[in-house]
Amino acid sequence: MKIDFEKMGGLVPAIIQDATTRQVLMLGFMNEEAYQKTLDTGHVTFWSRTRQTLWTKGETSGHFLNLVDMKIDCDEDTLLVRVNPIGPTCHTGTDTCWGEENEANPLLFLSELQAFINKRKQQMPEGSYTTKLFKDGVNKIAQKVGEEALETVIEATNGTSEHLVYEASDLLYHLIVLLAEKGLNIEDVAEELHRRHDPNWDKQRREAKAAGKMK
Repeated sequence: MKIDFEKMGGLVPAIIQDATTRQVLMLGFMNEEAYQKTLDTGHVTFWSRTRQTLWTKGETSGHFLNLVDMKIDCDEDTLLVRVNPIGPTCHTGTDTCWGEENEANPLLFLSELQAFINKRKQQMPEGSYTTKLFKDGVNKIAQKVGEEALETVIEATNGTSEHLVYEASDLLYHLIVLLAEKGLNIEDVAEELHRRHDPNWDKQRREAKAAGKMK
């Protein structure tokens, strides 16, 4: 990775981002020595412009920024540093230097689950329930989605909230497996819902349907 340290007199901005939540935590500066120490130790290290010295985030507080990876921008003069933070990042005690909470959005896990299921389909490890579903084929998977949908409806009408969440989770998992079997992803569903959120979606759909009939 080529980094242009000369453009800003030996320093480059380093944007620190939580690798899990994708929340921006802080902005610091690195020189070549700080960059190399970050790589060598796995703890993000900066160059302090006020003290004119290296400082490793967490060396006194224990709130280290454990390095996941680093990327350089298109101009080769700004780093994006993805980390796993230990404790709050800001010296004031907040999660970020902007006073924001650094909490993972549970919806992001759906993409992780999709990637996991896709990997199962590719590798087909023995003893895996997901592997068994793929081996059973699309008809069996679709049938399972129907069964889980029925159980979800039953819990919604006659069950508890806890059991409803449990059955809805089963339904969503099997739906993602079905999508994967058909070469699709949960993101495809999200994109379709996003299109439908457009106030003009229904009008556009009718126009497209009418155009199709005319052909």
